[in-house]
Amino acid sequence: MRETLPLLFFLILLVNVTNAESPYRFIYLKVHYGIAYPLGVKQNVIMINGQFPGPQIDCVTNDNLIISVHNYLNEPFLISWNGLQQRRNSYQDGMPGTTCPIPPRRNFTYILQAKDQIGSFFYFPSIALHKASGGFGALRIYSRPRIPVPFPPPAGDFTVLAGDWYKKSHRQLTRMLERGRNIPMPDGLLINGRGWNGYTFTVEQGRTYRFRISNVGIATSINFRIAGHKLKLVEVEGTHTLQTNYASLDIHLGQSYSVLVTADQAPDDYYVVVSSRFTKPVLTTTAVLHYRNSWKKVSGPLPRGPTTQIGWSLNQAHSIRMNLSASGPRPNPQGSYHYGLIKLQRTIMLANSPAYINGQQRYAINSVSYLQADTPLKLADYFNIPGVYYPNSMPSYPTWGTPYLKTASLQTDYRTFVEIIFQNMEDSVQSYHIDGYAFFVVGMDGGQWTPRSRLSYNLRDAVTRSTVQVYPKAWTAVYMSLDNVGMWNIRSENWIRQYLGQQFYMRVYTPSRSLRDEYPIPKNALLCGRARGRHTRPL
Repeated sequence: MRETLPLLFFLILLVNVTNAESPYRFIYLKVHYGIAYPLGVKQNVIMINGQFPGPQIDCVTNDNLIISVHNYLNEPFLISWNGLQQRRNSYQDGMPGTTCPIPPRRNFTYILQAKDQIGSFFYFPSIALHKASGGFGALRIYSRPRIPVPFPPPAGDFTVLAGDWYKKSHRQLTRMLERGRNIPMPDGLLINGRGWNGYTFTVEQGRTYRFRISNVGIATSINFRIAGHKLKLVEVEGTHTLQTNYASLDIHLGQSYSVLVTADQAPDDYYVVVSSRFTKPVLTTTAVLHYRNSWKKVSGPLPRGPTTQIGWSLNQAHSIRMNLSASGPRPNPQGSYHYGLIKLQRTIMLANSPAYINGQQRYAINSVSYLQADTPLKLADYFNIPGVYYPNSMPSYPTWGTPYLKTASLQTDYRTFVEIIFQNMEDSVQSYHIDGYAFFVVGMDGGQWTPRSRLSYNLRDAVTRSTVQVYPKAWTAVYMSLDNVGMWNIRSENWIRQYLGQQFYMRVYTPSRSLRDEYPIPKNALLCGRARGRHTRPL
């Protein structure tokens, strides 16, 4: 019997390896208020596990993430995962249209998978203006060990969560909006939750480091730069890019970039600068790049960056291209998917506009200002609850009519290939995010889009991402394969505009009930609104 035990153990191990699932990672997030001084003023901020920003979540392509979120706030709370595609599983997307909020003193366990993804992303609170008080953190998806990465392993890997910040709490900002008042400019900018020179990145001379930068603000585009150092762009929201050097990078709301920085200067301390773009006055904050063998404190003038120049930013955006020879999450070139040769099956144009409805400031897309429902749209879909939202009520083209309130959704069909044009006729830069997808940014330019604009499209090496900017009086066009069934939020990443209606949900539909197309409702799904009292699926 003793002789057979090693053989039995070996056979069990062999079966487990042969039928191995992707690894599971168990994560605990305790959400609560805490005291911090981001801009030198005492504030109640939303912390996670006692940290502001929240803890970094690390995983590898195809890992299963079991994330238990415990809400110790005195109000409902919800986390969404900016850039995680939630393949076949929009129930876990963490937006109010897909997931019920976590009540106070309750918990909810997200069951996610980083399916066929790599890259730099972040998570954030998705209800009301919670994001203005914190609750965000970094989310990294690393390549699997056997998948080549198109640059040598860096000596260090830094997270930079940067963005605008208000001294007012999210409740005060919300009350201002509810009373019809405009929210003023932010009070300042933060880098990793700290103000001027409040954070230090320590490097060794001659070595190369990776910086993963995300704009987690709610209202302002930013520019990132390091005095005396070049930024070699290598990744944009899960896509390896052509490795181009920049003196500084524009990062719009909700966007994430990875750059390589070589510590090739004299041993000293250098400013890491984040400044606002397209604002008057320009807001600025700094961190410190500290050489380990430096004994000097950072000093001197800040490196100058762009301020309100639109053309400069547009030219930089045009220069960001996909690295066609690099592998993504799979061991094949990113450029092996020839998006430029696929026949378009539908064109959708989305135009943003300010709106005044019932005497209050709102914002709209195609004249529709989104009205939050009392029940997540995805649950209404699953339980066939009428009257929660209006299917196919989002116009596919601008109507330029009188704005109106509606819980609207855009009906689309699974496995169609679509062109989406974001048209911006306003004087401010816009930033849009599409949950559940990465899309090809094929073109952007000034003026009104017309069919002739397609002549300028990049149909060879456009970068894929989930968040894209639209410049003032300009358009941006994206191509997207609707290969992910579910209910997906399309929104402005300006959280004030999003709160006041500049968003909607896209329903990617198939009549199939196959698990190959969409997962069933989670057994632990929270039920709220008109779905309260109903039953999820049995085990």
